[in-house]
Amino acid sequence: MSAPVSLKAVQADITRLSVDAIVNAANETLLGGGGVDGAIHRAAGPQLLAACRAVSEVRPGVRCPTGEARLTPGFRLPARYVIHTVGPVWQGGQRGEPERLAACYRNALRLAQEHALASIAFPAISCGVYGYPIEQAVEIAVRTVRASLPQTPAVREVVFACFGEEILAAYRAALQGT
Repeated sequence: MSAPVSLKAVQADITRLSVDAIVNAANETLLGGGGVDGAIHRAAGPQLLAACRAVSEVRPGVRCPTGEARLTPGFRLPARYVIHTVGPVWQGGQRGEPERLAACYRNALRLAQEHALASIAFPAISCGVYGYPIEQAVEIAVRTVRASLPQTPAVREVVFACFGEEILAAYRAALQGT
C-alpha cells in the first residue's frame, strides 16, 4: 500500500517552490496579469509569455476558459511546469462560481496525473482581485483536492502556497477540520 499523499499549507512565494508544477491563477488570455499571475510570469521569464502565446485560442482572446487548465514549461522557475487555470470572478456565489472553482483544482490535478507529476503547489485561486471569499474558496479547494486524489495516484504531495497569514490560517483550519 502506498504512503498517504502529503497535503500541507505553507506561507510561501509560490514562484520559489521546488515542486514538479506550480499552478498559476491566470486569466483567460494566459498573457500575464496582476497578483500571482504577474509574479509567475516575471519569475519564469519571457519564455513563459511566448509559450502561453503558443497555446491555441479556443475563441478570440481565450486560451483557457474559466475552470479549465493548460500546461507550459516552468522556464526559470524551480518548478518544472506551470499549470495555468482560470478561476471564477466572485459574483455572489449563485452563478456557478463554486463549480467552476472546483473544476480549476480537478483539471490542474488531472494535468499533473497525465504528466506523471508527483508534487504540485496551488495558490488561493480566485481569492485576490477576483474577490472570492477566502473561507468558501479554501473549503472548495481542500474538499476538491481530497476528492480528486484517488483519480490522481501520481500526485504524492499537494502544497497550498499562501501569500498571507489570513489565507494560511484558513487553509490550516480546513486541512485539520476534515
